[in-house]
Amino acid sequence: MAYLLANDGVSGKAGSAFMVKNGRNIELFGIKKFESNAEIQTADFPVVGALVDQTKVKGIKYSGTMTLYYGTPEFLEILSEYKRNGRFPEINLQVTNDDKGSTVGKQTVAIYGVTLSKIPIAMLDDSADYLQEEIPFTFTDYEPLRTFNAPAQLGGK
Repeated sequence: MAYLLANDGVSGKAGSAFMVKNGRNIELFGIKKFESNAEIQTADFPVVGALVDQTKVKGIKYSGTMTLYYGTPEFLEILSEYKRNGRFPEINLQVTNDDKGSTVGKQTVAIYGVTLSKIPIAMLDDSADYLQEEIPFTFTDYEPLRTFNAPAQLGGK
């Protein structure tokens, strides 16, 4: 049985993330964690005479969260822009995994039509060494711009 070698495990720290707001690239230099997901929406499909309810896929909902060190001014600017003129800016994200020690290479995914669900306005915490903000979001589409390669070698062969 083949298995992934430890050298090809992708480091969670090796990569970068950018936000594109109104056509301007903004590096998310204080990012700690990023995760985006596709939630498969289903509906039960019961049929008379069948003891098992079947399941049918009816759609997909995209969502995610990003955790950053507090102090990235662009998020408060987005909220202020919406408050001032009622227009939420167009936001896209681009996330790259790039572990140079792995033979699987680099992966870059673009995430389009991002709507931030919660934006911190001000924070204090007497027990925190460093303030962090968690920002949940939804999005309308994604595109893999570059995907990982198969590992150069597998163990167990």
